Amino acid sequence: MLKCDLAVVLTLLISVAGSSFAEEVGVSRRLYVAEPGVRNDLKYGGHGLLVFDMDHDFKFIKRIETHGLDEKGKPINVKGICASKELHCVFISTIKSLECVDLWSEKSLWEKTYEGGCDRMSISQDSKFVYQPSFEKDFWNVLNPADGSIIGKVEPKSGAHNTLVSLDGTKAFLAGLKSNVLTIADCSIHKAASTIAFSNNVRPFTMNGKGTLIYACLNGLLGFEIGDVATGKMLYRLEVPGFESGKVLRHGCPSHGIGLTPDEKEIWVTDAHNKRLHIYDNTVTPPKYVENVELRDEPGWVTFSIDGSVAIPSTGDIVDVKTRKIVARLTDETGAAVQSEKLLEVDVTTAKEPTVVRVGDQFGFGRVQKK
Repeated sequence: MLKCDLAVVLTLLISVAGSSFAEEVGVSRRLYVAEPGVRNDLKYGGHGLLVFDMDHDFKFIKRIETHGLDEKGKPINVKGICASKELHCVFISTIKSLECVDLWSEKSLWEKTYEGGCDRMSISQDSKFVYQPSFEKDFWNVLNPADGSIIGKVEPKSGAHNTLVSLDGTKAFLAGLKSNVLTIADCSIHKAASTIAFSNNVRPFTMNGKGTLIYACLNGLLGFEIGDVATGKMLYRLEVPGFESGKVLRHGCPSHGIGLTPDEKEIWVTDAHNKRLHIYDNTVTPPKYVENVELRDEPGWVTFSIDGSVAIPSTGDIVDVKTRKIVARLTDETGAAVQSEKLLEVDVTTAKEPTVVRVGDQFGFGRVQKK
């Protein structure tokens, strides 16, 4: 009989049978939430890495101790989170450092500070490299995720902020909040290769699975623009209809958060002033506005479960994608509401030897890669 890797078998079974099959084959879907994930405000979940049971109404499981402290021992802003299936660990960046936490021992494997600080990073799907932006400075460091050592550097001088590596690992999309130009790095040489010009400074963005289209939030825009990777041009500008922009608590832009459902059929974009998620039909060109979901607070981010069944905005509301209804809300061990802009799904099996089956991403991006 041929020997098969358990994680591979479970992944195939889940992809065929759907997320409801996860419990039957011994897989647990967990949501990892890094705190403080809304600036350095501890009222939204305190400090640490909070774990929730996605298979049982997002019930709180535990709090894992993390580092990320200032000179006085006070928790500082978490800027990003990503995870590695191969290394079975979670990476958490703050404005000063990057920390690697082992998923099994729940201990910190290493923590490093970098010149210029850190912001929202992204890891390649094969866990071979991490693109780590400085904290709103000129450059991105390229890191070895095994130990945090620097293996490259890209310097767009754009106010380094948000980062997303394409699913095939060939490109890294680098958005600085001080520029309207998004830089595209060639990951084979870790050098800037091309750009996309948008109409205003780029804020959160996402991509399709093929890495050919970028969907970007911009300063001053309630909505988003779509950019073409091949030509470097902006294709469409979509303004949310029927809602006015207004004062927001954070980030200084009307929409700070955008996600594609994994099947790429819908685009969900945040609206802080009106406490909404706005939904667009992405099966037509240009995308068409459909409806909205009201949230309990101002959203500053949105991602999705790996199977696309729920949307997870930073407000801690869990939204069923099909019904548009809020089906759960994140609360910690004290019953207090949890919010964070830095969270992702990790699916694990606790067989004789614990195995990471799949990892999600803080970005809600498309996962369709077929030609």
